[in-house]
Amino acid sequence: MTGDRIGLAQMLTSAVDAAPMESLNVMARNLHDRFEARSVSFLFLDISGQQVVRINDESTTETGDRGDRFPLAGSIYQRVLRTQELIQDSGGRDGQRVLAPVTNHGDTLGVLDLTLLYVTAEILEEIREAAYALAYVIATDRRFTDLYHWGQRTRTISLAAEIQNQLLPSAASCEAAQFALAAALAPADSNAGDTYDYTLDHDTLHLSITDAMGHDVNAALTATLLVNASRGARRVGAGLVEQAQQTHQALLDYGDHTLATGQMVRIALDGSGARLVNAGHPWPLLLRDGMVNEVRLDVDLPFGIPGSGAYHVQDLDLRPGDRLVLYTDGAQERQAETVDLPHLIRDTAREHPREVVQSLITAVTDACAGHLEDDATVVCLDWHGHPFQGRRA
Repeated sequence: MTGDRIGLAQMLTSAVDAAPMESLNVMARNLHDRFEARSVSFLFLDISGQQVVRINDESTTETGDRGDRFPLAGSIYQRVLRTQELIQDSGGRDGQRVLAPVTNHGDTLGVLDLTLLYVTAEILEEIREAAYALAYVIATDRRFTDLYHWGQRTRTISLAAEIQNQLLPSAASCEAAQFALAAALAPADSNAGDTYDYTLDHDTLHLSITDAMGHDVNAALTATLLVNASRGARRVGAGLVEQAQQTHQALLDYGDHTLATGQMVRIALDGSGARLVNAGHPWPLLLRDGMVNEVRLDVDLPFGIPGSGAYHVQDLDLRPGDRLVLYTDGAQERQAETVDLPHLIRDTAREHPREVVQSLITAVTDACAGHLEDDATVVCLDWHGHPFQGRRA
């Protein structure tokens, strides 16, 4: 495997030496040369999670052809992303096709697609390593260029949607030894200010979901206050109550008489407990031992109501093997009331949280004939507990 490592090191060195907007092309040319490939391309998972967009040497510019688009559902790309395994497919007379998942800590970025004249076990292992390296290059370089944002967008979005998207974590899913997490947001026709957030520190998973009152840019600006007040408190080590109170105060001071519901959750990674604040938000759903039930929390008043702000922390009974689903009321309002969330959660019990949130959001969108009156957001957490020997992210 020494040659494999040398080839991987050379590819990474060439990508690091390239300008951020050129690293994809540099890595593609490296793979062309190493494997005498007939074709090399990368397919981005678009921002909706419903399509993949092919990016190759000729289409990696914001002024050029956006490349081919393919529906994800039922496709070979979906198989690759679901299984997180290499898949070989006949390339016809052109050779053998190999597709590899490009994923970073559970964040599925897309698929590496190569057509080769011949395939060996050693080549497959090198491709797997190359896809792994590509994920790290993309995760690093997307800080410096809009190329990756461009590649993920298959339609023009509004100013409100732009603000809302920038408030969300850059990765919609994350995995560690203790958990797997994924989230999805389906915007209303006039964006309604939903957000979700998560982060990890040495010993805690921090998780939140919020739903701001209103629509369009005003709702997006309210969401900006919510997210940044919450993050600001969290980042200086404030406790849950203080985090909630600072979020509430931000709306009182700058929110122009608006309000928002939300939940803030902290889970100890050593399995010692989970706690949350519930500010007027719908009860979560919990899948345990094949049964789905509401987590019947005490409910404090929403953020932004004058005279309130007495938030209190509650214990959350979270056990290894549990699946916790947080959602905003847009997932159950009006036409979406026909969506049986507990039934869908049971039906998708064997699927990864990435697939679960897409299934739930698709059901809500279909029930509303593609036109939501309110944002619908779903966060799915699989809790594995303190890692036991042999379990990896």
